[in-house]
Amino acid sequence: MEFNDLGLAEPILKALSAKKYVTPTPIQQKAIPVLLEGRDLCGIAQTGTGKTAAFALPSLDYFARNPKPTPIKGCRMLVLSPTRELAAQIAQSFRDYGRFLKLSVETVFGGVPINKQIRVLSAGVDIVVATPGRLLDLIDQRAFTIKDTEIFVLDEADQMMDMGFIHPLKRIAKLLPRDRQNLFFSATMPKEIEALAGQFLNDPVKVSVAPQSTTAERVRQQATFVNQAEKQALLHIVLKNEDIDRALIFTRTKHGADRVVRFLEGAGIDAFAIHGNKSQGQRTTALQAFRQGKVKLLVATDIAARGIDVSGVSHVINFEIPNIAEQYVHRIGRTARAGAEGIAISFVADDERPYLKSIEKATRVKLEIVPLPENFMEAVRNLPKPAPQRKGAEQTPAQKAKRADGQRRYQDQQKSQRGTPDKAHRADGEGAKKNFRRRRGGGGAVGTHKGAVQRTGAPR
Repeated sequence: MEFNDLGLAEPILKALSAKKYVTPTPIQQKAIPVLLEGRDLCGIAQTGTGKTAAFALPSLDYFARNPKPTPIKGCRMLVLSPTRELAAQIAQSFRDYGRFLKLSVETVFGGVPINKQIRVLSAGVDIVVATPGRLLDLIDQRAFTIKDTEIFVLDEADQMMDMGFIHPLKRIAKLLPRDRQNLFFSATMPKEIEALAGQFLNDPVKVSVAPQSTTAERVRQQATFVNQAEKQALLHIVLKNEDIDRALIFTRTKHGADRVVRFLEGAGIDAFAIHGNKSQGQRTTALQAFRQGKVKLLVATDIAARGIDVSGVSHVINFEIPNIAEQYVHRIGRTARAGAEGIAISFVADDERPYLKSIEKATRVKLEIVPLPENFMEAVRNLPKPAPQRKGAEQTPAQKAKRADGQRRYQDQQKSQRGTPDKAHRADGEGAKKNFRRRRGGGGAVGTHKGAVQRTGAPR
């Protein structure tokens, strides 16, 4: 079967031809005919199987055959995504596939000014790709409505649940119109996700292209047992010995990702971190550098990695293996994409061995155990010190508390000095008192001083 056999509108086939896409993936072959009929769909497929095109192409076909004005402060199609990166990726796919259609596509997510989004959405948009939090912010401000939505897509539903979006999703479900087409996609389908699907879908067709919790067959999966404190040394050896095109390195925490990057920089190895504490500009810069090959290593947390769809990832390194087996499936799904092969290497500390057993049970794959290198202890002793934390980088809770305490002491000291008569005179020795004009509301010099503390204190 080819795309030409699916009955898609000519402008869409023209866009696919321009990208040299000829043969649909299994999820696309099964989902597109169902969606062209207007049915609701529940799709289960691993990451990297072409889910985005599976719902984008038939939706664009619907718009091509049913032109309508965009509703004011509203949209005709709403796609919900768990992360900013995935939202941006989905929106770009719609622009690529719909390049010969006169449709507007916009993203709505946090980390960027909301007023700009309000202006863009005010006249109405055909397709909006959003994260739940920012979408509800706009709705609460009466800057946007979803009451005219004709097609609703919930993508990466299992990750939505993991990130705690269940209550926002229930709110959104109540705001959507009853008469709409619903598309529900998830990489896994535990009972909780089935219950969530029941709230959105109406007599859906179920499509599955891979058994639950299976892993990519083209990924060679390895594991090495190592002490937690010695993982940095093992990482340096792996990066030196492996033939790496691009590698994703996973940690469980944001601060763990930053720490890995600092150790790599201390050894003269370029790497970027991407996680929830990074600004949208930092995340975009890191992802673009990784995608363009300017940097080969990207250290990520599980949440941020959902939006990473980059070809040429030869290795996935689990610096810390996940405590949820399904997350392992998502991680290694970042390699071996588009028919390529890949390698997944996991560093397993003693307290992570139960996680490894859960992963092997869920995936039904026994990982290849690789012993520590012969020169490992020497590498541990000679491990370079981490690079210093960059100015303006994210701080640990202890560092933030120390900084706040220092600011309070400084403010108390200044207040005490303002109450002393000789401190109310000029420093030039003339003895003339300063004339402080009190601002409205009684703020006066105190408000001015607070602003000065913010300007001279450590960057936030």
